[in-house]
Amino acid sequence: MTEQDARQSGTPVVLQRVILPRDTDPVDVRPLYLDEPDTAHSHVSSRTAVTVPASARVSFASYFNAFPAGYWKRWTRVTEVILRLNLRGGGRVDVYRSKPNGDQAHVAGHAVRGGDWDVAEFRVDLASFEDGGWIWFDVFTDDSTLEIADAVWATDLELPKKTLSIGTTTFNRVDDCVASLLALGDDPAILDVVTKVYVADQGTKKISGHPRFAEAATLLGDRLEVIEQGNLGGSGGFSRAFYESLEHSDVDQILLMDDDIALEPDSILRASAFARAATNPVIVGSQMLNLQEKAQLHSMGEVVDLHSCYWRPAPGAVTRHNFGENSLRETRELHRRVDSTYNGWWMCLFPREIVEANGLPLPLFIKWDDAEYSLRALAKGYPTVTLPGSAVWHMPWTDKNDLSDWTVYFHMRNRLVVAALHSPHDQRAVLLKQGLRATIRRLLSMEYSTVAIEIKAIEDFLAGPDHLFDLLPEALPQVQRIRKRYADAQTLPSAGEFPPPTLDAVHAERMLRPPANPARIAAQASKALLHNLRPPTAESGERPQVNVPAGSALWFLLGNLDSATVSTPDGTGVAFRKRDPKVFRDLAKQAAAAYRRLAAEWPTAKETWQAALPDLTSTESWRKIFEN
Repeated sequence: MTEQDARQSGTPVVLQRVILPRDTDPVDVRPLYLDEPDTAHSHVSSRTAVTVPASARVSFASYFNAFPAGYWKRWTRVTEVILRLNLRGGGRVDVYRSKPNGDQAHVAGHAVRGGDWDVAEFRVDLASFEDGGWIWFDVFTDDSTLEIADAVWATDLELPKKTLSIGTTTFNRVDDCVASLLALGDDPAILDVVTKVYVADQGTKKISGHPRFAEAATLLGDRLEVIEQGNLGGSGGFSRAFYESLEHSDVDQILLMDDDIALEPDSILRASAFARAATNPVIVGSQMLNLQEKAQLHSMGEVVDLHSCYWRPAPGAVTRHNFGENSLRETRELHRRVDSTYNGWWMCLFPREIVEANGLPLPLFIKWDDAEYSLRALAKGYPTVTLPGSAVWHMPWTDKNDLSDWTVYFHMRNRLVVAALHSPHDQRAVLLKQGLRATIRRLLSMEYSTVAIEIKAIEDFLAGPDHLFDLLPEALPQVQRIRKRYADAQTLPSAGEFPPPTLDAVHAERMLRPPANPARIAAQASKALLHNLRPPTAESGERPQVNVPAGSALWFLLGNLDSATVSTPDGTGVAFRKRDPKVFRDLAKQAAAAYRRLAAEWPTAKETWQAALPDLTSTESWRKIFEN
């Protein structure tokens, strides 16, 4: 069917619904749906109906309701988008567009008069949106209200119908997981496209025991399948969703989502529509909103820097943007199209053909499995697009403790695996420089447990891929046993568990001033190094010298102390770090030896890991794990 035939055949295909907050949503989320002046408060009567008050101007240039035209122009077959609205009352609707630099232009308008429902339709050509830009509409009212219902962004193109499975994995986050299942089951539009919902329950507290699980199971019916398995981490849980979708269903799309999110269900429909309309198969990722500051866009798009082998915001990406403070129209940086190389699996959609061609995730337990999967797909010609307007609320990683807790092992080991598999650069100099610098800082900060598990990560990487599946259930217990040997890995609820610190707050504040130039940094490091080779005072082993907030736990402070309590980043407790010159020397020697070995064996390790990749990601290898 041609585009002209499709236009004449009837109802356009919905790409994105205009949606409003739910009754259960906090008021903080409202700026994500409506851009309202302080003097006008619209009445939301349902998820798809709103009444704008008299004598007001309300804009739908909001995160969830503007149309991200630049992304649709770049990646899909859609050449024209249709805005269709049902209107009743008095006023007018005006459509606007933006350019990649944030400049705005009026497109078209429509006046509304009388008490009967009126259907307004606007068509906007996408030809000029290659580098970015959004489309939205504003509503103006006279001396009466204006009702808007069932507004959609749509296309005349005949998009192929696709069925969808949703996979999630949980480890004792039963409240969040069941809440997501309820949100899925409560939206008829979701149920129209979702044929399977797989939950890999890996915890000791099962979701089947949750008070509202039966309600969720009733809403989802035979779509829901809960699979109880041992704790294989995120990669094991998500691989189970891939595996079940490929082996035991005929779904066309597979969507993964975390268990600890707050869900905006329309994001699923938008990602699915985008993949259906894509010119070529693409992975469609959703953006991350901050679960704690709900009007904040935390992650707009990410890339892996294959020189340093770290992930970071994509070029041009805006991070930690609060729509409650600055609207979409006011923020020029949000209008440029941003290109990502991967998307976190807080929510990400995969066409079946990509999964069949790409294989299953690496058995990495957690960390880097999502980035590695997209890098592998990209090498096969399948890019990842992070789609604005499709998002979930998730706890930002900046509020987690994964720079010093047990997850550091997986960060290190899996980063080495990804570098060996995908970086075209000789990583030895980079890894040595980064690793030894980080080790020195950790030792000066009395993070002995972290150094110990990083050494184990290097050793396990160099042991090769043959043991990777064996380590799925074993690595975490091994890491926890190592950490138990060190005081810095033991947490207590509060610094009040210890005697008051021996140094006053003013003294500690002076020590927090960072060295400002290379010479000063070198002098401060030398001083701290010498300090760490001397015996600590006897009193410091029982009584901390200072109480240090998580954000102030820096090497140039801790490196000149004998002990300190350090808060965890999430504020749930403190660790009592105590200086030990023997441990300092032993770990420094072990780390130096590990990095020397890493540099010497890197070329061989790289070849070994690359040769093993097809087997590590095959359905047959994962079948042995799941059916064991």
